Amino acid sequence: MSRNDGRNRGPAIGLLLLLSEMNRFGFNSIPPVTLATIAGQVLLFLGIIKVPWSKWDVCISGHNVWNKRQFNRLVLSLFEHGDDMHLYFNMVSLLLKGSSLEKRYKSLNFLILMTILSLMTSVIYVALAMAATEAFDDYSYMKSCAIGFSGVLFALKVVTTHESAPSYMYIEGFSVPSRYAAWVELIAIHLAVPNASFLGHLAGILAGILYTKTFLGSIIDELIKQITGRTMEHDIHYYNIPEAGNYQSNSNYSNYNSNYSNYNSNSFFSRGYPSYGFRYR
Repeated sequence: MSRNDGRNRGPAIGLLLLLSEMNRFGFNSIPPVTLATIAGQVLLFLGIIKVPWSKWDVCISGHNVWNKRQFNRLVLSLFEHGDDMHLYFNMVSLLLKGSSLEKRYKSLNFLILMTILSLMTSVIYVALAMAATEAFDDYSYMKSCAIGFSGVLFALKVVTTHESAPSYMYIEGFSVPSRYAAWVELIAIHLAVPNASFLGHLAGILAGILYTKTFLGSIIDELIKQITGRTMEHDIHYYNIPEAGNYQSNSNYSNYNSNYSNYNSNSFFSRGYPSYGFRYR
């Protein structure tokens, strides 16, 4: 197998759609870390970034990570995608969630948080595979091998909803409280996309919950502050405080969220249910 076997070397419909969405969003409005993360994954998919593996050589599975000690898969698997539409839906999702959170936290803080959530998602995925194997006496959970960034996107979705005022989202025509949207999407994608990894998406949700709902969030925020010197600024809604009191919502972030909502409601991405997934074989 050649070094970049299986990679696209020319334009595909998913990449053209992604370029169109980024243009609609406004390239000048995309923060640097989000833009670089999207660009890096596109260039990797096209084979422009040269790597000594094919996409399925680095897929993540409990067997490869735990039994074979191939820990590089915890990271490398996240940046590979099965096809151009897989890449498209994941990158449009990152465009929206990443831009929203990077505007709030500032670029370096967001980069570190996304890195931590990525590692947490991969580690939790392996733990879930091991737990499912024990619970159901079925080793296929350990052998299932997944690639894609959508586990991380589920983690970012949990964080995003905790930074926003309670609202409702429409998923497949159903009105869902925003804070439960990730769980509904987990089930909907599992039913609608046969080769999406349920455990991969669940791992992302759990990583997001660990950050937003447990003491680990405070530890991570303090670690980020020690590295960058900048405090992680959370919205009042993040703390579940009903009255504003001494906490102030960031007006720039609120204005940005308004623009983001207007973009999202009119985009191609919102016209049908996203078929992105943490793909496995």
